[in-house]
Amino acid sequence: MSDDEEAPLVKKTRIFYGSLEEKERERLGREASGSGKDSVKAGIEAGNINISSGESLELEERVTERQSEVLADFERRKRARQITVSTDDAEVKACLRALREPITLFGEGPAERRERLRNILSVVGPDALKKSKKDDEKSKRSQEECQQTWYHEGPTTLKEARLWLARYSLPRAVKRLEDARAHREIPESTRTVRTQELHKTLRNLNNFCSQIGDDRPISFCQFSPNSKMLVTASWSGLCKLWNVPDCTLVRTLRGHNTHVGAICFHPQATLTLEDSDVNMASCAADGSVKLWSLDSDVPVADIEGHSMRVARVAWHPSGRFLGTTCYDNSWRLWDLEAQEEILHQEGHSKGVHDMQFHPDGSLAATGGLDSFGRIWDLRTGRCVMFLEGHLKEIYSIDFSPNGYHAATGSGDNTCKVWDLRRRKCIYTIPSHQNLVSSVKFQPNNGHFLLTGAYDNTAKVWTHPGWSPLKTLAGHEGKVMGVDMSPDGQLIATCSYDRTFKLWMSE
Repeated sequence: MSDDEEAPLVKKTRIFYGSLEEKERERLGREASGSGKDSVKAGIEAGNINISSGESLELEERVTERQSEVLADFERRKRARQITVSTDDAEVKACLRALREPITLFGEGPAERRERLRNILSVVGPDALKKSKKDDEKSKRSQEECQQTWYHEGPTTLKEARLWLARYSLPRAVKRLEDARAHREIPESTRTVRTQELHKTLRNLNNFCSQIGDDRPISFCQFSPNSKMLVTASWSGLCKLWNVPDCTLVRTLRGHNTHVGAICFHPQATLTLEDSDVNMASCAADGSVKLWSLDSDVPVADIEGHSMRVARVAWHPSGRFLGTTCYDNSWRLWDLEAQEEILHQEGHSKGVHDMQFHPDGSLAATGGLDSFGRIWDLRTGRCVMFLEGHLKEIYSIDFSPNGYHAATGSGDNTCKVWDLRRRKCIYTIPSHQNLVSSVKFQPNNGHFLLTGAYDNTAKVWTHPGWSPLKTLAGHEGKVMGVDMSPDGQLIATCSYDRTFKLWMSE
Protein backbone atom coordinates (compact mmCIF):
# COMPACT_ATOMS: atom_id res chain seq x y z
CA MET A 1 0.00 0.00 0.00
CA SER A 2 1.44 3.32 -1.01
CA ASP A 3 1.49 6.46 1.11
CA ASP A 4 -0.72 8.31 -1.37
CA GLU A 5 -3.56 5.89 -0.91
CA GLU A 6 -5.97 6.70 1.91
CA ALA A 7 -6.48 4.18 4.62
CA PRO A 8 -10.01 2.70 4.78
CA LEU A 9 -12.34 4.12 7.40
CA VAL A 10 -12.88 1.84 10.33
CA LYS A 11 -16.43 1.87 11.80
CA LYS A 12 -16.21 2.54 15.47
CA THR A 13 -18.36 0.38 17.60
CA ARG A 14 -20.55 2.06 20.22
CA ILE A 15 -20.02 0.88 23.72
CA PHE A 16 -22.93 1.14 26.25
CA TYR A 17 -21.89 1.39 29.86
CA GLY A 18 -24.11 0.15 32.58
CA SER A 19 -26.84 -2.43 32.79
CA LEU A 20 -29.95 -2.23 30.52
CA GLU A 21 -32.06 -3.40 33.42
CA GLU A 22 -31.09 -0.37 35.44
CA LYS A 23 -31.83 1.97 32.50
CA GLU A 24 -35.30 0.47 32.09
CA ARG A 25 -36.06 0.89 35.78
CA GLU A 26 -35.08 4.54 35.62
CA ARG A 27 -37.40 5.09 32.61
CA LEU A 28 -40.34 3.36 34.27
CA GLY A 29 -39.73 5.38 37.40
CA ARG A 30 -39.83 8.63 35.47
CA GLU A 31 -43.07 7.63 33.76
CA ALA A 32 -44.68 6.75 37.06
CA SER A 33 -43.55 9.95 38.77
CA GLY A 34 -44.43 12.34 35.90
CA SER A 35 -47.75 12.80 34.01
CA GLY A 36 -48.41 11.75 30.38
CA LYS A 37 -47.87 15.29 29.17
CA ASP A 38 -44.51 15.51 30.93
CA SER A 39 -43.41 12.28 29.29
CA VAL A 40 -44.45 13.60 25.86
CA LYS A 41 -42.58 16.84 26.55
CA ALA A 42 -39.59 14.90 27.72
CA GLY A 43 -39.72 12.81 24.55
CA ILE A 44 -39.92 15.93 22.41
CA GLU A 45 -37.02 17.51 24.30
CA ALA A 46 -34.98 14.34 23.98
CA GLY A 47 -35.60 14.36 20.22
CA ASN A 48 -37.38 11.05 20.22
CA ILE A 49 -40.76 12.61 19.11
CA ASN A 50 -40.82 15.04 16.20
CA ILE A 51 -44.10 17.00 15.69
CA SER A 52 -43.66 19.83 13.25
CA SER A 53 -47.24 20.80 12.13
CA GLY A 54 -49.39 19.31 14.84
CA GLU A 55 -51.17 16.91 12.37
CA SER A 56 -51.84 13.34 13.36
CA LEU A 57 -52.75 10.32 11.24
CA GLU A 58 -55.31 7.80 12.42
CA LEU A 59 -53.68 4.67 11.14
CA GLU A 60 -56.13 2.36 12.89
CA GLU A 61 -59.21 3.74 11.03
CA ARG A 62 -57.48 3.77 7.65
CA VAL A 63 -56.44 0.18 8.12
CA THR A 64 -59.99 -0.89 9.05
CA GLU A 65 -61.50 0.92 5.98
CA ARG A 66 -59.14 -0.84 3.63
CA GLN A 67 -59.81 -4.12 5.32
CA SER A 68 -63.58 -3.64 4.97
CA GLU A 69 -63.22 -2.76 1.28
CA VAL A 70 -61.12 -5.82 0.62
CA LEU A 71 -63.56 -7.99 2.55
CA ALA A 72 -66.52 -6.51 0.65
CA ASP A 73 -64.73 -7.18 -2.64
CA PHE A 74 -64.10 -10.77 -1.59
CA GLU A 75 -67.76 -11.16 -0.62
CA ARG A 76 -68.89 -9.71 -3.96
CA ARG A 77 -66.65 -12.10 -5.87
CA LYS A 78 -67.97 -14.95 -3.78
CA ARG A 79 -71.57 -13.97 -4.59
CA ALA A 80 -70.66 -13.57 -8.27
CA ARG A 81 -69.32 -17.14 -8.36
CA GLN A 82 -72.60 -18.38 -6.88
CA ILE A 83 -74.83 -16.50 -9.39
CA THR A 84 -76.02 -18.59 -12.33
CA VAL A 85 -76.00 -16.74 -15.65
CA SER A 86 -77.49 -18.11 -18.86
CA THR A 87 -75.14 -19.16 -21.63
CA ASP A 88 -77.60 -17.88 -24.26
CA ASP A 89 -76.17 -14.61 -25.51
CA ALA A 90 -79.59 -13.28 -26.51
CA GLU A 91 -80.91 -13.91 -23.02
CA VAL A 92 -77.85 -12.23 -21.51
CA LYS A 93 -78.49 -9.15 -23.65
CA ALA A 94 -82.16 -9.17 -22.62
CA CYS A 95 -81.13 -9.26 -18.94
CA LEU A 96 -78.71 -6.37 -19.45
CA ARG A 97 -81.43 -4.39 -21.19
CA ALA A 98 -83.83 -5.13 -18.34
CA LEU A 99 -81.24 -3.80 -15.91
CA ARG A 100 -80.90 -0.65 -18.09
CA GLU A 101 -77.27 -1.46 -18.88
CA PRO A 102 -75.65 -1.36 -22.34
CA ILE A 103 -76.25 -4.71 -24.00
CA THR A 104 -72.75 -4.72 -25.51
CA LEU A 105 -69.51 -2.81 -25.21
CA PHE A 106 -66.88 -2.19 -27.84
CA GLY A 107 -64.87 -5.34 -28.48
CA GLU A 108 -66.91 -7.34 -25.98
CA GLY A 109 -67.59 -11.00 -26.68
CA PRO A 110 -70.27 -13.30 -25.26
CA ALA A 111 -67.99 -14.56 -22.44
CA GLU A 112 -67.06 -11.04 -21.33
CA ARG A 113 -70.74 -10.04 -21.57
CA ARG A 114 -71.75 -12.91 -19.29
CA GLU A 115 -69.03 -11.95 -16.81
CA ARG A 116 -70.19 -8.32 -16.86
CA LEU A 117 -73.75 -9.38 -16.17
CA ARG A 118 -72.55 -11.58 -13.32
CA ASN A 119 -70.60 -8.69 -11.81
CA ILE A 120 -73.59 -6.34 -12.13
CA LEU A 121 -75.89 -8.88 -10.48
CA SER A 122 -73.37 -9.37 -7.65
CA VAL A 123 -73.63 -5.62 -6.92
CA VAL A 124 -77.37 -4.99 -7.38
CA GLY A 125 -78.47 -8.47 -6.36
CA PRO A 126 -80.30 -11.15 -8.39
CA ASP A 127 -83.63 -9.80 -7.09
CA ALA A 128 -83.15 -6.65 -9.19
CA LEU A 129 -83.54 -8.68 -12.38
CA LYS A 130 -86.69 -10.35 -11.05
CA LYS A 131 -88.05 -6.94 -10.07
CA SER A 132 -87.33 -5.48 -13.52
CA LYS A 133 -89.04 -8.47 -15.14
CA LYS A 134 -92.07 -7.94 -12.90
CA ASP A 135 -92.15 -4.26 -13.88
CA ASP A 136 -91.96 -5.20 -17.57
CA GLU A 137 -94.80 -7.67 -17.12
CA LYS A 138 -96.87 -5.00 -15.36
CA SER A 139 -96.23 -2.49 -18.14
CA LYS A 140 -97.09 -5.08 -20.80
CA ARG A 141 -100.24 -5.98 -18.91
CA SER A 142 -101.25 -2.34 -18.65
CA GLN A 143 -100.56 -1.85 -22.38
CA GLU A 144 -102.71 -4.88 -23.19
CA GLU A 145 -105.46 -3.51 -21.01
CA CYS A 146 -105.24 -0.19 -22.82
CA GLN A 147 -105.47 -1.96 -26.18
CA GLN A 148 -108.50 -4.02 -25.19
CA THR A 149 -111.88 -3.00 -26.51
CA TRP A 150 -113.94 -1.30 -23.85
CA TYR A 151 -117.53 -0.18 -23.76
CA HIS A 152 -119.37 2.48 -21.85
CA GLU A 153 -123.06 2.75 -21.24
CA GLY A 154 -124.89 4.66 -23.95
CA PRO A 155 -128.16 6.56 -23.84
CA THR A 156 -131.53 4.87 -24.04
CA THR A 157 -132.05 6.28 -27.52
CA LEU A 158 -128.96 4.35 -28.72
CA LYS A 159 -130.38 1.07 -27.40
CA GLU A 160 -133.70 1.75 -29.09
CA ALA A 161 -131.89 2.61 -32.33
CA ARG A 162 -129.86 -0.63 -32.20
CA LEU A 163 -133.03 -2.68 -31.73
CA TRP A 164 -134.68 -0.81 -34.58
CA LEU A 165 -131.65 -1.44 -36.82
CA ALA A 166 -131.75 -5.16 -36.02
CA ARG A 167 -135.45 -5.39 -36.91
CA TYR A 168 -134.79 -3.39 -40.10
CA SER A 169 -131.71 -5.25 -41.35
CA LEU A 170 -132.69 -8.89 -40.77
CA PRO A 171 -135.57 -9.00 -43.33
CA ARG A 172 -133.34 -7.22 -45.88
CA ALA A 173 -130.61 -9.79 -45.32
CA VAL A 174 -133.13 -12.60 -45.84
CA LYS A 175 -134.31 -11.02 -49.09
CA ARG A 176 -130.73 -10.53 -50.31
CA LEU A 177 -129.92 -14.20 -49.69
CA GLU A 178 -133.10 -15.28 -51.49
CA ASP A 179 -132.12 -13.18 -54.49
CA ALA A 180 -128.65 -14.72 -54.46
CA ARG A 181 -130.13 -18.25 -54.43
CA ALA A 182 -132.47 -17.32 -57.29
CA HIS A 183 -129.50 -15.96 -59.25
CA ARG A 184 -127.61 -19.21 -58.75
CA GLU A 185 -130.51 -21.18 -60.18
CA ILE A 186 -130.08 -19.37 -63.50
CA PRO A 187 -128.14 -21.61 -65.91
CA GLU A 188 -124.46 -20.83 -66.00
CA SER A 189 -124.53 -20.34 -69.76
CA THR A 190 -127.18 -17.64 -69.41
CA ARG A 191 -125.19 -15.89 -66.72
CA THR A 192 -122.04 -16.03 -68.85
CA VAL A 193 -123.85 -14.49 -71.81
CA ARG A 194 -125.19 -11.68 -69.65
CA THR A 195 -121.74 -11.00 -68.23
CA GLN A 196 -120.20 -10.90 -71.70
CA GLU A 197 -122.86 -8.46 -72.89
CA LEU A 198 -122.22 -6.24 -69.86
CA HIS A 199 -118.48 -6.28 -70.50
CA LYS A 200 -119.02 -5.41 -74.14
CA THR A 201 -121.21 -2.48 -73.12
CA LEU A 202 -118.62 -1.23 -70.65
CA ARG A 203 -115.82 -1.43 -73.21
CA ASN A 204 -117.85 0.91 -75.42
CA LEU A 205 -118.11 3.66 -72.79
CA ASN A 206 -117.38 7.11 -74.19
CA ASN A 207 -117.60 10.69 -73.00
CA PHE A 208 -121.19 11.71 -73.54
CA CYS A 209 -121.18 15.15 -71.90
CA SER A 210 -118.66 17.49 -70.27
CA GLN A 211 -119.81 20.47 -68.23
CA ILE A 212 -117.96 23.19 -66.31
CA GLY A 213 -119.55 22.89 -62.90
CA ASP A 214 -117.96 25.70 -60.89
CA ASP A 215 -115.12 28.20 -60.57
CA ARG A 216 -113.31 25.93 -58.13
CA PRO A 217 -112.51 22.18 -58.18
CA ILE A 218 -115.52 19.85 -57.92
CA SER A 219 -115.01 17.51 -54.99
CA PHE A 220 -118.03 15.21 -55.14
CA CYS A 221 -120.87 14.06 -57.39
CA GLN A 222 -123.84 11.72 -56.97
CA PHE A 223 -126.86 10.64 -59.00
CA SER A 224 -130.37 10.90 -57.61
CA PRO A 225 -132.20 7.60 -56.87
CA ASN A 226 -134.37 8.08 -59.99
CA SER A 227 -131.25 8.66 -62.16
CA LYS A 228 -132.64 11.94 -63.52
CA MET A 229 -130.54 14.41 -61.55
CA LEU A 230 -126.92 14.85 -60.51
CA VAL A 231 -125.69 16.88 -57.56
CA THR A 232 -122.15 18.27 -57.36
CA ALA A 233 -120.17 19.81 -54.51
CA SER A 234 -117.39 22.34 -54.98
CA TRP A 235 -114.53 23.91 -53.08
CA SER A 236 -116.24 27.27 -53.58
CA GLY A 237 -118.85 26.26 -50.99
CA LEU A 238 -121.61 25.89 -53.60
CA CYS A 239 -123.59 22.76 -54.38
CA LYS A 240 -125.46 22.45 -57.66
CA LEU A 241 -128.31 20.32 -58.98
CA TRP A 242 -128.20 19.29 -62.64
CA ASN A 243 -130.61 17.55 -64.95
CA VAL A 244 -129.13 14.54 -66.72
CA PRO A 245 -128.31 13.65 -69.36
CA ASP A 246 -128.65 17.18 -70.83
CA CYS A 247 -126.56 18.74 -67.97
CA THR A 248 -128.76 21.79 -67.44
CA LEU A 249 -128.54 23.59 -64.10
CA VAL A 250 -131.62 23.19 -61.89
CA ARG A 251 -130.61 24.96 -58.70
CA THR A 252 -127.57 26.33 -56.86
CA LEU A 253 -127.52 25.47 -53.16
CA ARG A 254 -125.94 28.25 -51.13
CA GLY A 255 -125.12 27.75 -47.48
CA HIS A 256 -121.49 26.66 -47.00
CA ASN A 257 -118.66 29.17 -46.74
CA THR A 258 -115.74 26.84 -47.40
CA HIS A 259 -114.77 23.60 -49.18
CA VAL A 260 -117.70 21.20 -49.42
CA GLY A 261 -116.54 17.61 -48.94
CA ALA A 262 -119.64 15.74 -50.05
CA ILE A 263 -123.37 16.01 -50.74
CA CYS A 264 -125.62 12.93 -50.82
CA PHE A 265 -129.21 12.16 -51.76
CA HIS A 266 -131.63 10.61 -49.30
CA PRO A 267 -132.29 6.95 -50.35
CA GLN A 268 -135.95 7.83 -51.09
CA ALA A 269 -135.34 11.27 -52.60
CA THR A 270 -137.10 11.77 -55.98
CA LEU A 271 -138.93 8.48 -55.36
CA THR A 272 -141.34 8.75 -52.43
CA LEU A 273 -140.24 11.92 -50.64
CA GLU A 274 -141.83 15.30 -51.29
CA ASP A 275 -139.61 18.05 -52.70
CA SER A 276 -140.09 20.04 -49.50
CA ASP A 277 -138.79 17.21 -47.29
CA VAL A 278 -135.15 16.67 -46.41
CA ASN A 279 -133.72 15.18 -49.61
CA MET A 280 -129.98 15.84 -49.31
CA ALA A 281 -127.21 16.27 -46.74
CA SER A 282 -123.85 17.99 -47.20
CA CYS A 283 -120.70 18.61 -45.15
CA ALA A 284 -117.82 21.06 -45.29
CA ALA A 285 -114.29 21.63 -44.02
CA ASP A 286 -115.43 23.97 -41.25
CA GLY A 287 -117.34 21.14 -39.53
CA SER A 288 -120.78 22.21 -40.72
CA VAL A 289 -123.39 19.66 -41.83
CA LYS A 290 -126.51 20.94 -43.63
CA LEU A 291 -129.77 19.36 -44.76
CA TRP A 292 -131.42 20.43 -48.02
CA SER A 293 -134.75 20.14 -49.80
CA LEU A 294 -135.29 20.00 -53.57
CA ASP A 295 -137.43 23.14 -53.77
CA SER A 296 -135.15 25.60 -51.97
CA ASP A 297 -131.62 26.88 -52.45
CA VAL A 298 -131.00 27.44 -48.73
CA PRO A 299 -130.57 24.69 -46.13
CA VAL A 300 -133.63 23.58 -44.17
CA ALA A 301 -131.58 22.60 -41.11
CA ASP A 302 -128.05 22.52 -39.68
CA ILE A 303 -126.51 19.68 -37.70
CA GLU A 304 -124.17 21.09 -35.07
CA GLY A 305 -121.61 19.21 -33.02
CA HIS A 306 -118.46 18.91 -35.14
CA SER A 307 -115.51 21.17 -34.40
CA MET A 308 -113.15 19.89 -37.10
CA ARG A 309 -113.36 19.07 -40.80
CA VAL A 310 -116.21 16.75 -41.82
CA ALA A 311 -115.01 14.82 -44.85
CA ARG A 312 -118.04 12.72 -45.84
CA VAL A 313 -121.71 12.17 -45.07
CA ALA A 314 -123.64 8.96 -45.77
CA TRP A 315 -127.31 8.07 -45.50
CA HIS A 316 -128.40 4.84 -43.87
CA PRO A 317 -130.49 2.75 -46.34
CA SER A 318 -133.54 3.39 -44.16
CA GLY A 319 -133.12 7.16 -44.47
CA ARG A 320 -133.64 7.56 -40.73
CA PHE A 321 -129.95 7.84 -39.80
CA LEU A 322 -127.12 9.98 -41.13
CA GLY A 323 -123.45 9.15 -40.69
CA THR A 324 -120.66 11.76 -40.68
CA THR A 325 -116.89 11.29 -40.64
CA CYS A 326 -114.67 13.82 -38.95
CA TYR A 327 -110.98 14.62 -38.70
CA ASP A 328 -111.17 14.41 -34.89
CA ASN A 329 -110.54 10.64 -35.34
CA SER A 330 -114.21 9.72 -34.94
CA TRP A 331 -117.46 9.24 -36.82
CA ARG A 332 -120.97 9.99 -35.64
CA LEU A 333 -124.45 8.63 -36.18
CA TRP A 334 -127.38 11.02 -36.11
CA ASP A 335 -131.03 10.03 -35.66
CA LEU A 336 -132.95 12.52 -37.77
CA GLU A 337 -136.32 11.40 -36.41
CA ALA A 338 -135.22 12.05 -32.83
CA GLN A 339 -133.09 14.98 -34.07
CA GLU A 340 -130.07 14.09 -31.94
CA GLU A 341 -126.67 12.46 -32.03
CA ILE A 342 -126.99 8.88 -30.78
CA LEU A 343 -123.45 7.60 -31.36
CA HIS A 344 -120.02 9.19 -31.25
CA GLN A 345 -117.68 6.37 -32.23
CA GLU A 346 -113.91 6.50 -31.88
CA GLY A 347 -111.50 3.82 -33.07
CA HIS A 348 -109.15 5.39 -35.60
CA SER A 349 -105.82 6.95 -34.63
CA LYS A 350 -106.13 9.67 -37.28
CA GLY A 351 -108.93 11.43 -39.08
CA VAL A 352 -111.78 9.38 -40.56
CA HIS A 353 -112.23 10.26 -44.23
CA ASP A 354 -114.99 8.08 -45.69
CA MET A 355 -117.81 5.80 -44.59
CA GLN A 356 -120.52 3.69 -46.18
CA PHE A 357 -123.45 1.65 -44.90
CA HIS A 358 -124.05 -1.99 -45.77
CA PRO A 359 -126.99 -2.60 -48.17
CA ASP A 360 -128.80 -4.45 -45.38
CA GLY A 361 -128.32 -1.53 -43.00
CA SER A 362 -126.60 -3.70 -40.39
CA LEU A 363 -122.98 -2.62 -40.85
CA ALA A 364 -121.00 0.56 -41.35
CA ALA A 365 -117.54 0.75 -42.93
CA THR A 366 -115.07 3.55 -42.21
CA GLY A 367 -111.71 4.35 -43.77
CA GLY A 368 -109.18 6.60 -42.05
CA LEU A 369 -106.01 8.52 -42.61
CA ASP A 370 -104.26 5.96 -40.37
CA SER A 371 -104.32 3.57 -43.41
CA PHE A 372 -106.79 1.24 -41.67
CA GLY A 373 -110.42 0.48 -42.29
CA ARG A 374 -113.00 -0.85 -39.86
CA ILE A 375 -116.32 -2.63 -40.23
CA TRP A 376 -118.76 -1.81 -37.42
CA ASP A 377 -121.87 -3.76 -36.43
CA LEU A 378 -124.49 -1.08 -35.78
CA ARG A 379 -126.67 -3.54 -33.86
CA THR A 380 -124.04 -4.28 -31.19
CA GLY A 381 -121.48 -1.48 -31.51
CA ARG A 382 -118.60 -3.91 -32.07
CA CYS A 383 -115.84 -3.59 -34.64
CA VAL A 384 -116.34 -6.91 -36.42
CA MET A 385 -113.51 -6.59 -38.96
CA PHE A 386 -110.22 -4.71 -39.12
CA LEU A 387 -109.02 -3.83 -42.62
CA GLU A 388 -105.23 -3.84 -42.41
CA GLY A 389 -102.98 -3.85 -45.46
CA HIS A 390 -102.84 -0.42 -47.08
CA LEU A 391 -99.57 1.48 -46.83
CA LYS A 392 -101.13 4.94 -46.87
CA GLU A 393 -104.39 6.71 -46.11
CA ILE A 394 -107.75 5.22 -47.10
CA TYR A 395 -109.75 7.81 -49.02
CA SER A 396 -112.74 5.77 -50.16
CA ILE A 397 -114.67 2.66 -49.12
CA ASP A 398 -117.76 0.95 -50.54
CA PHE A 399 -119.85 -2.20 -50.05
CA SER A 400 -120.83 -4.50 -52.89
CA PRO A 401 -124.56 -5.23 -53.32
CA ASN A 402 -123.76 -8.92 -52.82
CA GLY A 403 -123.28 -8.12 -49.13
CA TYR A 404 -119.95 -9.79 -48.51
CA HIS A 405 -117.42 -7.79 -50.55
CA ALA A 406 -116.01 -4.35 -49.75
CA ALA A 407 -113.51 -2.22 -51.66
CA THR A 408 -111.11 0.43 -50.37
CA GLY A 409 -109.12 3.04 -52.30
CA SER A 410 -105.89 4.37 -50.82
CA GLY A 411 -103.06 6.82 -51.20
CA ASP A 412 -100.76 3.88 -52.02
CA ASN A 413 -102.30 3.85 -55.56
CA THR A 414 -104.08 0.53 -54.99
CA CYS A 415 -107.62 -0.68 -54.50
CA LYS A 416 -108.12 -3.64 -52.18
CA VAL A 417 -111.09 -5.99 -52.20
CA TRP A 418 -112.08 -7.55 -48.88
CA ASP A 419 -114.20 -10.61 -48.15
CA LEU A 420 -116.32 -10.13 -45.03
CA ARG A 421 -116.97 -13.87 -44.75
CA ARG A 422 -113.29 -14.83 -44.75
CA ARG A 423 -112.29 -11.61 -42.96
CA LYS A 424 -109.30 -10.86 -45.14
CA CYS A 425 -108.17 -9.11 -48.31
CA ILE A 426 -108.79 -11.36 -51.30
CA TYR A 427 -107.29 -9.16 -54.03
CA THR A 428 -105.16 -6.06 -54.44
CA ILE A 429 -105.73 -4.13 -57.67
CA PRO A 430 -102.70 -2.04 -58.73
CA SER A 431 -105.21 0.29 -60.23
CA HIS A 432 -103.64 3.71 -60.78
CA GLN A 433 -100.43 5.71 -60.90
CA ASN A 434 -101.55 8.10 -58.17
CA LEU A 435 -103.76 7.98 -55.07
CA VAL A 436 -107.18 6.39 -55.50
CA SER A 437 -109.75 9.00 -54.50
CA SER A 438 -112.98 7.09 -55.06
CA VAL A 439 -114.27 3.51 -55.43
CA LYS A 440 -117.80 2.50 -56.35
CA PHE A 441 -119.52 -0.83 -57.02
CA GLN A 442 -122.28 -1.13 -59.59
CA PRO A 443 -125.41 -0.22 -57.54
CA ASN A 444 -127.74 -3.00 -58.70
CA ASN A 445 -125.74 -6.24 -58.63
CA GLY A 446 -122.08 -5.24 -58.24
CA HIS A 447 -120.92 -6.85 -61.50
CA PHE A 448 -118.19 -4.24 -61.97
CA LEU A 449 -116.15 -1.79 -59.92
CA LEU A 450 -115.36 1.83 -60.76
CA THR A 451 -112.27 3.65 -59.43
CA GLY A 452 -111.15 7.26 -59.80
CA ALA A 453 -107.70 8.59 -59.04
CA TYR A 454 -105.38 11.57 -59.07
CA ASP A 455 -103.76 10.35 -62.30
CA ASN A 456 -106.66 12.12 -64.13
CA THR A 457 -108.40 8.85 -65.04
CA ALA A 458 -111.21 6.59 -63.90
CA LYS A 459 -111.19 2.85 -64.59
CA VAL A 460 -113.77 0.08 -64.80
CA TRP A 461 -112.90 -3.38 -63.40
CA THR A 462 -114.69 -6.71 -63.65
CA HIS A 463 -116.17 -8.32 -60.56
CA PRO A 464 -115.08 -10.98 -59.90
CA GLY A 465 -111.78 -11.29 -61.75
CA TRP A 466 -110.72 -7.68 -61.22
CA SER A 467 -109.41 -7.26 -64.76
CA PRO A 468 -109.55 -3.82 -66.41
CA LEU A 469 -112.38 -3.22 -68.87
CA LYS A 470 -112.13 0.48 -69.70
CA THR A 471 -110.09 3.55 -68.85
CA LEU A 472 -112.11 6.76 -68.77
CA ALA A 473 -109.56 9.39 -69.79
CA GLY A 474 -110.45 12.98 -70.58
CA HIS A 475 -110.05 15.07 -67.44
CA GLU A 476 -107.20 17.55 -67.30
CA GLY A 477 -107.00 17.39 -63.53
CA LYS A 478 -107.29 14.94 -60.66
CA VAL A 479 -110.48 12.87 -60.57
CA MET A 480 -112.05 13.70 -57.20
CA GLY A 481 -115.19 11.54 -57.31
CA VAL A 482 -117.10 8.96 -59.36
CA ASP A 483 -120.65 7.62 -59.34
CA MET A 484 -122.99 5.38 -61.33
CA SER A 485 -126.67 5.98 -61.97
CA PRO A 486 -129.01 3.44 -60.32
CA ASP A 487 -130.44 2.49 -63.72
CA GLY A 488 -126.92 1.59 -64.90
CA GLN A 489 -126.96 3.87 -67.95
CA LEU A 490 -124.58 6.67 -66.92
CA ILE A 491 -121.25 7.09 -65.16
CA ALA A 492 -120.29 10.49 -63.73
CA THR A 493 -116.80 11.73 -62.86
CA CYS A 494 -115.88 15.07 -61.29
CA SER A 495 -112.45 16.60 -61.30
CA TYR A 496 -110.02 19.19 -60.04
CA ASP A 497 -110.28 20.80 -63.50
CA ARG A 498 -113.71 22.23 -62.40
CA THR A 499 -115.70 19.98 -64.75
CA PHE A 500 -117.83 16.90 -64.44
CA LYS A 501 -118.25 14.42 -67.25
CA LEU A 502 -120.94 11.88 -68.09
CA TRP A 503 -119.98 8.59 -69.74
CA MET A 504 -122.40 6.42 -71.69
CA SER A 505 -122.08 3.33 -73.82
CA GLU A 506 -122.60 3.89 -77.54
